[in-house]
Amino acid sequence: MNALQKKLESVKLILGSHSPRRQQLLKELGVEFVVMPSDADESFPDAFRREEVAMFVARKKATALKAQVADGNTIVITADSIVCLDDLIINKPVDLKDAERILKLLGGSKHQVYTGVCVMSSKKSTTFFCKTDVSFKTLSDDEISYYVEKYSPIDKAGAYGIQEWIGMIGIEYIFGSYTNVMGLPVKELYENLLKF
Repeated sequence: MNALQKKLESVKLILGSHSPRRQQLLKELGVEFVVMPSDADESFPDAFRREEVAMFVARKKATALKAQVADGNTIVITADSIVCLDDLIINKPVDLKDAERILKLLGGSKHQVYTGVCVMSSKKSTTFFCKTDVSFKTLSDDEISYYVEKYSPIDKAGAYGIQEWIGMIGIEYIFGSYTNVMGLPVKELYENLLKF
């Protein structure tokens, strides 16, 4: 049993996320949890800085599940990822055509992925963020079309999954956490849960 498993042994852990990638990453930490997606509104004030956006939405998701932590023995984890290109915050694509547009934008440039994470119990909560720089090669129309047709870019920030085909053939380098780009900065979450 590792240190986190010991700490959470008598705690009910809830992951407030639909994301199969977040579920997979949390599972890799070796902790037991239940999935209870939060359907909180993901809008945010325009004046927010990038990291504030991701943390604000993660907090909204956790607050929507607040009733679940009332027993004092439950911890909720929620997260939100955003992709930024210069001053532009890129949301999830609305359809496949929008996914193609976003991938054309990201191709041949460096962008940032910010993930905000909220850890909440009945007594306290903590929110933090992680930032990763990602550099894509210039993507051809054929590469973009193939990815959009064969994979599911609609539910992904920036219209791509780093662990999928487009990430393998298109990403030149990343600076920062790989799991952050997948949607959950595992190292940072592990450290925050140990301190929580």
